[in-house]
Amino acid sequence: MLRVLLLRHAKSDRPAGVIDLDRPLNPRGRRNAPLMAGYLVTENLRPDHVAVSPARRTRETWEPVQAALGAPDATIVPDIYEAPDSALLKVVRATPDSARCLLVVGHHPGLQDVALRLVGSGPAAARDRLAEGFPTGALAVLDFDVETWAKVRAGAGRLERFVTPRDLDADEAA
Repeated sequence: MLRVLLLRHAKSDRPAGVIDLDRPLNPRGRRNAPLMAGYLVTENLRPDHVAVSPARRTRETWEPVQAALGAPDATIVPDIYEAPDSALLKVVRATPDSARCLLVVGHHPGLQDVALRLVGSGPAAARDRLAEGFPTGALAVLDFDVETWAKVRAGAGRLERFVTPRDLDADEAA
């Protein structure tokens, strides 16, 4: 079995004069990134390969996750930035077969689109929530009953869960 963790960057700021690639996390994002990191630790969702968009907001989201998990260094993958689902699927399929769990830290709408393309089964409520949107800081966990990344196909994934920062933080839900 192979597992893909799709993590959208936490909430970012839009400072005047800063290009999109260099946008940092805002205060809510700086609070939610460690919250999601804690969730990954608690749920033992530990990647052995990590691909991160070069955008500042994705790298800032990854930092607390890496610190919390003691995870491997991330590979910065320029193809993730502003990527359509087809480009993200290529990133997934290019993962070394020695890895059993891949974490992709990226952006909307690409992450939602690739998740919807890959998911063929899983809890109906989670699939419905995923179809409605992929909020900042959200995490989709997809499992594939294959042995190599090259065999990951559309509709072959099982959405094991879909979690947002709001699900984990009572203050956020209020």
